[in-house]
Amino acid sequence: MRHIDRRTLLAGGVGIPAGALAPPVSAAPVSADPGPVTDLRLRPTVHTGAERWSLHDRMIHHAVPGVAIAVVRRDVIETVRGFGTRIAGANAPVDADTLFSVGSVSKLASAALCLQLVSRGILDLDRDVNHWLKRWRVPAGPHGDGRAVTLRMLLSHTSGFNVHGFADYPPGVPLPSLVQTLNGESPAMNKALARIDPAGTRSRYSGGGYMIVQAVMEDATGEPAMRRSRFVAAPADSFANIARAHDRGGKLVALPRGWQSFPELAPSGLWTTAGDLARMIVALGVSYRTAGGFLPQELAVDMMTAVAPGANGLGPRLAGVGAARIFHHGGANDSYKAYVEGNLATGDGLVVLTNGERGDVLGDEIRNAVSDAYHWPGDWSVLVPAVPMLSLLDSYAGTYRRRADQDPLVAGFLDTGFSADTVEVVRSKHGLSIRSRGRDRKLVPVDSSDFVMPDGYVPAATMLFRFARDTDGKVRRLRAIAGADTLVFDRQQPA
Repeated sequence: MRHIDRRTLLAGGVGIPAGALAPPVSAAPVSADPGPVTDLRLRPTVHTGAERWSLHDRMIHHAVPGVAIAVVRRDVIETVRGFGTRIAGANAPVDADTLFSVGSVSKLASAALCLQLVSRGILDLDRDVNHWLKRWRVPAGPHGDGRAVTLRMLLSHTSGFNVHGFADYPPGVPLPSLVQTLNGESPAMNKALARIDPAGTRSRYSGGGYMIVQAVMEDATGEPAMRRSRFVAAPADSFANIARAHDRGGKLVALPRGWQSFPELAPSGLWTTAGDLARMIVALGVSYRTAGGFLPQELAVDMMTAVAPGANGLGPRLAGVGAARIFHHGGANDSYKAYVEGNLATGDGLVVLTNGERGDVLGDEIRNAVSDAYHWPGDWSVLVPAVPMLSLLDSYAGTYRRRADQDPLVAGFLDTGFSADTVEVVRSKHGLSIRSRGRDRKLVPVDSSDFVMPDGYVPAATMLFRFARDTDGKVRRLRAIAGADTLVFDRQQPA
């Protein structure tokens, strides 16, 4: 049974009213050769070269019952495969048609839908969104900011709105409407949408901003924008092939139904399969490289171009340089973790869907294994050597305060993504850790002044901390670096 009919996002424009439907996109070809996915050797991102594990062993280790993987090679879907079970303890194999919640990967699909409306002239990327909004109005900006909020800002997380993400709703509880979510009114569990930065000045991830995108699409077309897709708060109970939700220990949650609801459709409400997401990766990549695709090429290139001061395009996150340039997005509802990636130069891509709370870590290890197997360029892994630190570790320990008024264009994602004002570098018998907001994160040395964070949270990058020693041998500064983004912290002297 298909979960998304032929009038899906990739085959005619999900949810776009009949008068605005795009010509169907040809289904991406599927190879008969499954490639090396059948025998992946997983490893961590920060590694010594010796770690290699089977997928089965790591699924057990991370307590993730089920995984679906799709690999794209040169615009051909090489394989779509399921591993493990939909329901812990049951004979319910994950297959190519198993439905998963994909969290914020929904934003990429929503952005594609929005851009198709732009291509039809129904919407405009650079017009004040109040032009279309009928049920809700964009609130005034902070500090007298009178600049209009546009779809370009909302899609790229530069609009200045709050509400990073949303809580999952357990079965049986009332679900909010779109307007209740925007206003933060019960039964919504989020704060009201508010502008906390002047429009266009900072990169601040906002799932709330995508609720405004949804409202724009619905109000501009006069119909629910997600009506004909699996953008639903929760699938029907009668649908059998659904990956159930599991907690950190691999136990079923959200009972008796077995999955939560996600009423915030555009930012996190997509239920889909690995194969359908692979088709989306192909459709967007082909549109970028050639004319006549799902999106006009000029608009697809716009979608895949970063909007300053952040690294997000119009929907996707962007990383890598040259032949390693990728668009990607992760998804993280409580019990479902997802990741999608497409290489803009080669037409390669990856989809990983999981039904366990620790599926994000497993997904990173799967991505590393796939990258190794296919020799993909631009992998952000770090091979760590043995580093004789001697007494240097003691000189690095201390408290560091973020330097004020750093340029958001230089700080990039770290400006709001690593937003602690103060960090403490802690010395222990095991080495160094970064302590921020009450949590310790291990640091691993890669040379005598640079340390990487294995337990990082920077999308498609490995976070590095560089201690700066002055000419007198004293350590007075610390730089946090992720790709091209940098934040400077000054060491605080003891009172």
